[in-house]
Amino acid sequence: MSSASPISPRLVRGGIVTMDPDTSVVQSIIALQYNPDSLSRTLQIQALQGGQDGVRVDALRLRGPAVETIKIEAELDATDQLEFPPQNPTAVQFGLHPQLAQLEMLVNPTVETLEADDAMANAGTLEIIPLEQPLTLFVWSKSRVVPVRLTDFSITEEAFDVNLNPIRAKVSLGMRVLTVDDLGFSHPGGRLFMAYLGNKEQLASQAVTVAINALGLAGLP
Repeated sequence: MSSASPISPRLVRGGIVTMDPDTSVVQSIIALQYNPDSLSRTLQIQALQGGQDGVRVDALRLRGPAVETIKIEAELDATDQLEFPPQNPTAVQFGLHPQLAQLEMLVNPTVETLEADDAMANAGTLEIIPLEQPLTLFVWSKSRVVPVRLTDFSITEEAFDVNLNPIRAKVSLGMRVLTVDDLGFSHPGGRLFMAYLGNKEQLASQAVTVAINALGLAGLP
């Protein structure tokens, strides 16, 4: 395998970070093996509904930040690692199972939390609080570090070794950006969202504003 040129730029990879929602301590960092060729985003505007019964409603008002959803298709491949077994014993033994399991734990509670919840139920606890997952951040360059909730997750395993360990797979991740409406301003995720939104404002201020005649208008009425 040829090594990368020492003068070539270091490729920044996208990924997912999980952190404790109370202490902000980073718990895991998952870097995508290969950056997807595309990333799709949808923003649903949080506008006020139209007036009913003749009551006027200001059509220019917003109820809050837009609801943003993100979709990526990531590829995983252990083929290169399997070419050098002594250097990659985990890939030889398990294929892509560890990487896939790490992603799957983003949407599953741990055995410990399930057993603790069951113990509380057996002890007669009247109200069982739903299990809380770590705060999940989607990182796509330093300009996009956003708190998210995974909304859909699918895996297509495309090739296997002799022990039926997956060695090539595609992962589809759907995420909804969590805003201050979801988390509040004091929550670590809320603060991260505000930083993300503030960065959008800064980037928007860098866009070039053209003269109105570029739109074929001499002026506005």
